[in-house]
Amino acid sequence: MSTRRGLRSIFRVPLLLALISIAGLVVALTGDGWRDGASWAALAIPILAVGWAMTARRT
Repeated sequence: MSTRRGLRSIFRVPLLLALISIAGLVVALTGDGWRDGASWAALAIPILAVGWAMTARRT
């Protein structure tokens, strides 16, 4: 028996990852110094999420 999920629950994580990526790109383009580290961290989050999803799916 499958449960119905609304659009909000389906697209919550992809939308959050997209917003984090956009914020990381904007921060990278607007300055140097601490912003470089913040942009690297923000842009690494989607990559880590994909890696986590791939390993979680295998098990």
